[in-house]
Amino acid sequence: MHDNNDIAIIGYSGHSLVVLDAANEAGIIISSYCEKNEKSFNPFNLKYLGDESNDHFEWETVGSVILSVGDNQIRKKLFKLVTSHGKQFITVAHPNARISSRAEIGLANFFAVNCIINAFARIGNNCILNTACVVEHECHIFDHVHIGPGAILAGNVTVGESSFIGANVIVKQGVEIGENTVVGAGSVVLQNVPSNEVWAGNPARKIK
Repeated sequence: MHDNNDIAIIGYSGHSLVVLDAANEAGIIISSYCEKNEKSFNPFNLKYLGDESNDHFEWETVGSVILSVGDNQIRKKLFKLVTSHGKQFITVAHPNARISSRAEIGLANFFAVNCIINAFARIGNNCILNTACVVEHECHIFDHVHIGPGAILAGNVTVGESSFIGANVIVKQGVEIGENTVVGAGSVVLQNVPSNEVWAGNPARKIK
């Protein structure tokens, strides 16, 4: 159990609502949030601390941090910023997520409801494993990756740093996906995907 008195969430829209709901289900109560501007919609009644990217932001008001931004590149920058200030990260896992005790899990991750991480999978830092996704045995997910809702990664799949796997994507066993790559929703990936490309379709092909 975490000390709930000083946990701040960075990002308070869209994806953060899912993170906050899962955190509450897991008994992690976030007390405050950071955003560029104070939000008029504040469904979790959090205290506004200010813009964490401002040079005058008072980091001493923050204890532990939960990152809740869906965009990989922005989340990556925030991870580096929070690390530079020596703050502790909290991983949020919904109670109905199934994470093997034999999986290797990094820092600052989010495991949504009904996601499954199977034996000897390796999950890096600052990743999003979204609703009902499946990461099978011996997959390797590098830092700052987002696996979309319902995506299925068969065994021994590799996903490189900062890549995005869309909703309901299926990736064949043993496939390697590079860094900074996007695989569009509903795609079926049967071959290796290079870095810095956009793929989509069934079977998935390069579109950009």
